Amino acid sequence: MNKIDLNGRFAVVTGGAQGFGRAITERFVSSGAKVVIWDFDETLAQKTAKEVGATALKVDAADPASVDAATAATLKAFGRIDILVNNAGIAGVNKPVTDLSFEEWRQVMRINLDGPFICCKAVVPSMKKNNYGRIVNIASIAGKEGNPNASHYSASKAGVIALTKSLGKELAGTDIAVNAVTPAAAKTAIFDQMTQQHIDFMLSKIPRARFLKVEELASLVTWMASEECLYTTGAVFDISGGRATY
Repeated sequence: MNKIDLNGRFAVVTGGAQGFGRAITERFVSSGAKVVIWDFDETLAQKTAKEVGATALKVDAADPASVDAATAATLKAFGRIDILVNNAGIAGVNKPVTDLSFEEWRQVMRINLDGPFICCKAVVPSMKKNNYGRIVNIASIAGKEGNPNASHYSASKAGVIALTKSLGKELAGTDIAVNAVTPAAAKTAIFDQMTQQHIDFMLSKIPRARFLKVEELASLVTWMASEECLYTTGAVFDISGGRATY
């Protein structure tokens, strides 16, 4: 494991209780950062925090009032937020557009796209005050290519990519970098929301012929969250096992 220096940094990881979020939290802590997990599942978040050496707050990342309260509590505890990882997300049901209800569409959009917007809106002012910040948005290869029977998920992740590019340009005059990562699928709890047919489809699209390991994503995200990621902003980092064509 390469050593990436996050000593003295204070980080927030949404959806940090499991999957990608837990792996990122673990890597951040091992790199010297103090981490607060923001997660809707308070019991699991507290358990994870205890196991990895972080702290946890119950937060609905798609609810402005909940995020504002968590931001205030985190700033009171840490004094600042140097790193924000917008990881919380859901896959939703696998259905074609014609069978997808508006409620099913909105549920995915609310968590996957509204959430990162709300969290960025809440955290960026304190980053601007300190003229330092690293924001990493967890998008998906689906946001580049679109997966059949997952239009809501694909559209939400495409929106995360566009949000990243827009905010990156807005903050380009500061030492705040805003970047996104587009992973291929990994075997996490999100698979429980998918049909086996959809899982098989995703695997068939990956030239490396295996799913992503959460530790591999965490390694890339940790560098993106470091001081070394200085010049790049508004960018999209691919980690799709060769699937991406751009």
